[in-house]
Amino acid sequence: MIATQTSMEDMVLNITQEIQVKASLETTFEALLEELGPAAADGEGKPMSMKIEAWPGGRWYRDLGNGSGHCWGHVQSIKKPTLLEFYGPLFMSYPVTSNVQYRLSHENGVTTIKFQHKALGVIQQDHREGLTKGWTGIHERAKKRAEKR
Repeated sequence: MIATQTSMEDMVLNITQEIQVKASLETTFEALLEELGPAAADGEGKPMSMKIEAWPGGRWYRDLGNGSGHCWGHVQSIKKPTLLEFYGPLFMSYPVTSNVQYRLSHENGVTTIKFQHKALGVIQQDHREGLTKGWTGIHERAKKRAEKR
């Protein structure tokens, strides 16, 4: 048996982003739910069949059909249209837990999304590197979706 040692710094992930959207709070929140749920796509644009049960304790999961899938997390807090918060492993099938938080505010015709993803666990390097890119893509698509309406 080989033992390895991981530093605390290697076990912590903290990503923050701020997105400015020229749309109402309600429209932005709904666009965000769509991008995290039924409109979700992978890095190559392929549909991911994601579902969100938008209530406290609701699941956020990938539905692969025939009773198969992957639970990404649960809704920890939701206060439509200003707060959405998840906890769970997301796509990472190993010892890790995440807290994903969206706080929305509106001023002068612009909705600001303050995003934060914090995780603790044995996070694989390739996942660590891909997370910022993945979140950025989701947020860009949500922004475009909201601003089109």
